[in-house]
Amino acid sequence: MTFTDLNISTPLLRALDENGFTIPTTIQQRVYPVVMSGRDICGIAQTGTGKTFAYLLPCLRQWTFSKNPSPQILILVPTRELVVQVVDAIHLLSAYMNVKAVGVYGGVNINTQKKEVETGVDILVATPGRLYDLAMNGAFKTKMIRRLVIDEVDEMLNLGFRTQLKNILELIPAKRQNLMFSATITDEVEKLISEYFNDPVYIEAAPTGTPLENINQGLYEVPNFNTKVNLLKQLLESDQSMTRLLIFAATKQLADQLYEQLEPLFPGTAGVIHSNKEQNHRFNTVKQFKEGNYRFIIATDIVARGIDVAEVTHVINFDMPAVPENYMHRIGRTGRADKQGIAISFMTEKERPYLKAIESLMKYEVPVLPLPSDLLISTVLTPDEEPKVYMKPPQVKIPKKEDAGPAFHPKSAKNSKVNFVVSRKDRMMAKYGKPLKRGGKK
Repeated sequence: MTFTDLNISTPLLRALDENGFTIPTTIQQRVYPVVMSGRDICGIAQTGTGKTFAYLLPCLRQWTFSKNPSPQILILVPTRELVVQVVDAIHLLSAYMNVKAVGVYGGVNINTQKKEVETGVDILVATPGRLYDLAMNGAFKTKMIRRLVIDEVDEMLNLGFRTQLKNILELIPAKRQNLMFSATITDEVEKLISEYFNDPVYIEAAPTGTPLENINQGLYEVPNFNTKVNLLKQLLESDQSMTRLLIFAATKQLADQLYEQLEPLFPGTAGVIHSNKEQNHRFNTVKQFKEGNYRFIIATDIVARGIDVAEVTHVINFDMPAVPENYMHRIGRTGRADKQGIAISFMTEKERPYLKAIESLMKYEVPVLPLPSDLLISTVLTPDEEPKVYMKPPQVKIPKKEDAGPAFHPKSAKNSKVNFVVSRKDRMMAKYGKPLKRGGKK
C-alpha cells in the first residue's frame, strides 16, 4: 500500500513525495480511514511508529479554509519539545496548503504567544498548562474546535497535567471528534476515555511492550559508574558506526556529570539536555544534533520525548530506567523509517530488578554482550555506590520504675539551716556585758 491508495489530497501527496514518504506505516494505514469516517479513536502506538503523521494526514485532509481566526484543530502534547516537533511536521505536510499552525508552551513570555494566537490560527499545538492560561486570559477561543488530538496522553498524566486536561475538555465544544494516542492504556487513561470519548475505536499498531523488530538490543553487565564511563568512551572511540547517538541518563545530575567527562574527549560533538537547561539551549542542542553537528546527546527521559530524528543510529541506556515503559520509549528513538537501529544498555547489579521488569513487559530477554577484553574496570566508587556503614545506636539503660527513688530528698546536715531571732537586748548584752539603755530626751 502507498499513500496514493489512502485517498490523500494532491497537496499532501506532493509534500509527502518531496520528503521521501511513499509507504504508510501500520498505524497510519489503520488510523486514516477511521478518522475520515468521523469516529473517535484511541491509538495504541509506541514511539517511532509514525503516529504523528497518522493523525495529521486525515486532519489536514479534512481541513477547510475559514475566515474565523479561531483554531479548528487542537493538538495537546506533554512537553515543549513535542510542540515544536508537531508544528514542524505540520509545516512539512502543509507546504502546499494555506494552513497556519501555532505552537504554545510554558517557559516563554505569554503575551507574545497571546498576540500570535489572537491574530488567527488554524491548528493550535499546545501543552495543557499554557493552553489553559491562554483560555483564562481570553486569547484562546474554543467555539470553532471541531477536532481534538491528545498525543502521549500517558506521559501527560504522569507529568501531573490531569487537572488542566480535564478543564480544557470541559471548555471546548462537546460536539467534536476526539483522537487520543498513547503508548500504554492505564486505568487513568481508560477513565478519561470513558468520561469524554464517544464509543472510540481502539487501534493498536503493536502490542504494548513488544520490541520493535528492526532494533537490535544488547546488554553489558558492568560493576559501577566509572566502568560505565570507560566502556562508553571505548565504544565511541572504536565503533565508527556510532555516528548519531542518544545517551540516556537516569537523573539531571548524572547527565551533567557524564557530559563533563565526555566533552573534553569529543570536543564540539556532544550536547546535554534536561529540564534544568534553558529552553533556547535545549532547542539549539536538538537542532545541532539534527543537522549532524553533534555526534551524541546526553538526555533524561522527559525531554527526550521531543527528539524526533530519523537517523539515530544508536540508543545507549547508560542507566536502566526504573519505569519499564520508558525503556520502550528510549529504544524507539532508533530504528525508524524501516531502518535498522541498535539499542545498548549498561547495567549494574543494583539495576538488575529494572531489567527483569523490562523483560517481563517485552516478553523478551535482552542478550548479554561480552565486555571488551581491554576494558579498564574501575575500582573507584561514587558516593552513591560506596557501601553504607550502619552503626547501632548506643543502648541507654532506662531505670525501672521500682528502682527509682522518691521525688523529694531530705537535705544533708551540712546544708541544713536554722533561722534564729535575736532580740536587741540580747545583742547588747553579748556585746557590752550589760543592757544598753536608750538615752532620754534632753
